[in-house]
Amino acid sequence: MASQRDLAKQLLQRACDDEAAAKAMLPIEAVTDAIVGMLAQQGVEKSIKAVLAGRGVDFPFTHDIGGLVGICNNSGVSLPDDLRDVDQLTPYAGALRYDADDPKLVDREMALGWATTAVTWARAQLEAAGEPVAADDEAVD
Repeated sequence: MASQRDLAKQLLQRACDDEAAAKAMLPIEAVTDAIVGMLAQQGVEKSIKAVLAGRGVDFPFTHDIGGLVGICNNSGVSLPDDLRDVDQLTPYAGALRYDADDPKLVDREMALGWATTAVTWARAQLEAAGEPVAADDEAVD
């Protein structure tokens, strides 16, 4: 079983992968906003979970970003102001993956911006805690 430190690194690496995929998909018109939103949601979710794991805070298996933000608040973990409305991505993790219509809850640029902010914040949080964190293009051990 992975330690909290190892879990934090794994989650951050996966968040980086999701953010990179959302960025790569952004200019492709055939890729829907729902797909970009789902990748961005995953990047944000995993970034938050990486910080929580890095601090030894337990979190549930959930895609509910608002719930994870609540855990952060209750644990003394402050998210950047730029992530204030990031819980708007939560439906992209599940409900919108199966609905026929894309309600366009957020635009793809906003979704990617949140993912990038979350990944940058998580990396800084783990580095501040003394965790060596790989750059975007490097694997973590």
